[in-house]
Amino acid sequence: MKALLIAGTHSGCGKTTATLVILHLLKSMGLSVQPFKAGPDFIDPGLHRLITGTDSVNLDLWMCGTKRTLETFLHRSETADISIIEGVMGFFDGEPSTAELAAELKVPVLLVVDAYGMAETAAAIVKGFVDYYHRDFGTDSPGIKGVILNRISSERHLQRIKKALRDIPVIGYIPSHLDITIPERHLGLTTAEESPLDRGFYDTISRILSKTIGIERLLSIATIEENTEALKREKRHHCPAPLTDRRFRVALAHDRAFSFYYPDNLNLLRSAGAEIVRFSPLNDRTPPEADLIYLGGGYPELYAEELSGNRELLSTLCRLASEGLPVYAECGGLLYISEGIYDTQGRYFPMAGILPFVMKMRKRRAYLGYREVMLEDDIFFGKRDTRYRGHEFHYSEIIEDDYSGKMEKRGIKTIYRVFDKEKGFVKMEGYRYLNTLGSYVHLHFGSNPEEFISAINKNLMR
Repeated sequence: MKALLIAGTHSGCGKTTATLVILHLLKSMGLSVQPFKAGPDFIDPGLHRLITGTDSVNLDLWMCGTKRTLETFLHRSETADISIIEGVMGFFDGEPSTAELAAELKVPVLLVVDAYGMAETAAAIVKGFVDYYHRDFGTDSPGIKGVILNRISSERHLQRIKKALRDIPVIGYIPSHLDITIPERHLGLTTAEESPLDRGFYDTISRILSKTIGIERLLSIATIEENTEALKREKRHHCPAPLTDRRFRVALAHDRAFSFYYPDNLNLLRSAGAEIVRFSPLNDRTPPEADLIYLGGGYPELYAEELSGNRELLSTLCRLASEGLPVYAECGGLLYISEGIYDTQGRYFPMAGILPFVMKMRKRRAYLGYREVMLEDDIFFGKRDTRYRGHEFHYSEIIEDDYSGKMEKRGIKTIYRVFDKEKGFVKMEGYRYLNTLGSYVHLHFGSNPEEFISAINKNLMR
């Protein structure tokens, strides 16, 4: 089994660029590549999918736990020639960190180092990373097996670092003169649905980086010893949820405005018996006939004028919600089912009006972090007291007018008791109107898969 985790010394060191380059080079060799992303991010996995044609799956020890994370990794990897995991932040940053994930999966690590402005010092940094990793996680895990150097200015620059590194192989480098950055915006990189990787990106990899990155050498360090007892045990006990006859339909909003979904969430729906049918809130006038409408996150604020102009779809969604059709809206979806959105220029765009409050975009981040929610009432994906974990990341907020009075008048309740990973209970959230539920929290249903499938089977089956 071949797998490799691509880590970075810090955010912005070139980790995502290096990952995309390596994915493209592996695919160009005709290999079957399974991409993964450490942590809760949506945007990088979309870019992985754009290159490999395969869903990139999140591996998150806090949201899903060690056992489920390892099972997911092994199950997804078993039919691929190689699995590539992109880390998050700096290698040791966060709880859990990318380093902890590497240790739990026992996957070799390729460290991306931004070499701008230094030479031999890069070797000292790498040695520090190697020693720190083995201090915390021992030598049972493969650890750092190679380095990718970013922003190398010359052949002499490269050779000085190689000589200083001694026992840690340089798998390749990215020259400093190349402009292969990916456009960014407030939540991160531009999404795959907006086609940020132009022809020049791929041409540069094929023409230049295929010569500077030793893909055969990369393959040689990417081997996992499958005869370890931990891997054998997890493979033996891995039992994905059994598929049932497809007995309900899910209408999934998916276009440039809505694209943030955990692949595991969609796979759990399929395992529970769902047929997933995509539609575009930007372009379609009516949603597909369905038993559940799923409005995920994304960038609805960037397409607010177009979304607001599609009044036929908005009024249809409002009517279906009032008739009791289950609607699940998270983050960007929550904006979409509100009364409307004020953008950062103060322009107002009416939305579906299912929930009686107005949203406003801020220029600064409103919240970023892990969440755990406990259901205060039964809903179609869980009974009272069920807990799920997830993540919250947004720049918008509810305008603090008398929306609580409007909610009470319309029978809308908050049914999420929300806990912060660090601080404990923080607020009541999760706005329920009949069978519609809207929230800022992106839940990962893999954090409680048995309860999710049980509830879905009970409440959505025809």
